[in-house]
Amino acid sequence: MTERKLVVHARRQAADGVIVLDLRDPAGAELPEWTPGAHVDLVLGGDLVRQYSLCGDPADRTTWRIAVLREPAGRGGSAYVHDELHPGTAVLVRGPRNHFPLHPAPRYLFIAGGIGITPILPMIAAAGAEWELVYGGRTAASMAFAGELRARYGDRVTLRSQAEHGLLDLDTILERTPSETVVYCCGPAPLLAAVEGRCANRPLHVERFSPQDPGEPVRAASFEVELAVTGRTLTVPPERSVLEVVEEAGVQVLSSCREGTCGTCETTVLAGTVDHRDSLLTPEERAAHDTMFLCVSRAACPKLVLEL
Repeated sequence: MTERKLVVHARRQAADGVIVLDLRDPAGAELPEWTPGAHVDLVLGGDLVRQYSLCGDPADRTTWRIAVLREPAGRGGSAYVHDELHPGTAVLVRGPRNHFPLHPAPRYLFIAGGIGITPILPMIAAAGAEWELVYGGRTAASMAFAGELRARYGDRVTLRSQAEHGLLDLDTILERTPSETVVYCCGPAPLLAAVEGRCANRPLHVERFSPQDPGEPVRAASFEVELAVTGRTLTVPPERSVLEVVEEAGVQVLSSCREGTCGTCETTVLAGTVDHRDSLLTPEERAAHDTMFLCVSRAACPKLVLEL
């Protein structure tokens, strides 16, 4: 994956605890194309790599825009962005990648919670069809882009702060939504769980900030991975990940989250059956067994052959 050095062109406060950064090439070169739902990795130094959704205009090839919520209880990525990235600061960026694409549909319902609004912004601009956005946050002051959304789209946007209205009334929202409407949802885990529980029979796409519980592995025993490019065969014990084993063997694999949510370590599977333990692939993609995320997924058979 291409890694490029960009600079912070502009920075602004979008809400309580949320900043927006515009990133540009220092020489003014065009940036790669991207589609709604895409994200980039910010390489913040050492092993500190974080993913942020692109929330600007895909047609603007000069600028990648991200919005970052400062999370006091986080692992240090958001604090670094808030404290260290200012206009003129250089930052290494990888991507873009898209594991949350907008699929064509005649009607959409977008549900966003908090900073989960970021991948939704370019989606509603590109939707074209009939759509509705329901956007919730802790307080009105914490809801980034709320004023811009209301000004641009009017009553197609419903804004609900928990402080004033309580939790989103998902039952009412979904009862009034035709069953064939495609639902897109991004936000904290409790919101995703609530939406998933009510959309078992609806077309639904979600993006997660934290991993799902994958349950127990299909195989408790060790398994082998054959690296097709190098011809080596490695043994993966129960207590180690495929990523750890191949890295120890000197094979370089890009990785970031190490919890199956970012997609950085996605690797082609040439043979074998995968125990998918990520939070990204759809059921159809899992059934193909042609790709896996090395940081969490394992083998459901004695041996996998990987394109490494």
